[in-house]
Amino acid sequence: MRRRGWIGSALAGVTVVTLLAGCSSQENNADNATRDPATPAAAPAATAAPAGEVTPSTPISLLVSEPATGILAAVTTVGDAPVLRLTDTATPGTHRTTDVPLPSKAASLALGKPGEVLVALPGRILRVDAASAKVTEIAIDGDVHAVALRPDGSLVAGLANGKVLLLDADGTVRHTISGLSSADAVEAGDDAVVVLDRRQTAIVQLDGTSKLGLSLRAGDGASNMIGDHFGRRIVTDTAGQELLVYTADPLVLHQRFPVGSSPYALAYDQRSETVWVTLTGSNEVVGYDLSTGIPVEVGRYPTVRQPNTVTVDSRTGDMFVGSATGDGLQRIGADQRKRGQ
Repeated sequence: MRRRGWIGSALAGVTVVTLLAGCSSQENNADNATRDPATPAAAPAATAAPAGEVTPSTPISLLVSEPATGILAAVTTVGDAPVLRLTDTATPGTHRTTDVPLPSKAASLALGKPGEVLVALPGRILRVDAASAKVTEIAIDGDVHAVALRPDGSLVAGLANGKVLLLDADGTVRHTISGLSSADAVEAGDDAVVVLDRRQTAIVQLDGTSKLGLSLRAGDGASNMIGDHFGRRIVTDTAGQELLVYTADPLVLHQRFPVGSSPYALAYDQRSETVWVTLTGSNEVVGYDLSTGIPVEVGRYPTVRQPNTVTVDSRTGDMFVGSATGDGLQRIGADQRKRGQ
C-alpha cells in the first residue's frame, strides 16, 4: 500500500487523542454526552436501474459473505419471523438457500472461524456453520449489539448498555469493561480491539483487558465500522456525510472525506484495495482507494432502493447489496466493475 499523504493527516489526529484520552477510562456512563444513534436516510424512489443483477428478496437488514465456503449470509424475514438465510454463491448455476430461524431480530453479523458466521442477538451469540447451518448458542447476560473474533479464537461482545465483554471461545466471560454508552460495533482483526459507540459518536480502543483506552470523536453521527488487513478502522459518519479512516495502537485519525447522501454500510474489497460505501440518500454504492492522503473515488453504481447493507466476496471480488425495503438482492460482479471503470 502506498503511504504517501499519511503523515500530515496523522498529526491532526494526534491532537484529538490528547484532548479526549483523559476521559476514556471512566467506570460508568451516567455522565456521557449522548445523541440518538444515527440512522440511514430514507431512500427516494430509484431513478436508475441497479447495476449488475438483482434477485427478488424480502427486506434485508444484514449481510456478510463467508469466504471459506462462498456462502452469503443475510438476515431477512419469512412472514414476520426473522431468519438467517444462507445462500450458496460458490457453485455456478445454483442458488441453494437454507433458512436458519432466529429467536429475535439480529443486531449484527460477523465472520467467525473459517466457515462460521457470528450472529449478535439480545441475550445470546449464535455461532452458525455456514455450510451445514448447524447452530451453537452462547448465552450472554445483556443485549448483544456486536461480536468479533480475535486472532487467538476468543471473542469480544459489545452490549447495548455500553459494556464490552471479553470471552473465551466457549463463551466464558473473562473480563467486563464498562464506561461506554453503547457498544455497537467491534473490530479486533489485528488484536487491537476498537469499539464504536453510536450514542457518543466515538470510537475507543481497549487498554488491555481491564479498561477503556484512547478515545476519539467520530464525526457528527457515526453508524458503522469495519477493519481491513492493513489494520485501519473505517467509519461512516452518517450524520456528517463523511468517511473517516483511523489506525489503532495508538488510535489516530488519518483521513476524513465528504461523501454525501447519507453514507451508511461498508465493505472492503481486498482484491482491489477498495472500500465500498452505500449512500442511502441517493441509492448508490461508491468505491474509494485509501492509499493516498485522501480517498480517491474509483467507482460509483446505482443500487437497489434503501441499500442499508453491503458485503464483498473476498474470493471473487463480487459485491452484494441488500435492499431494506424488499427491492431485492443485488450482485455486482468484479468483472462488471472493472469494465465500468
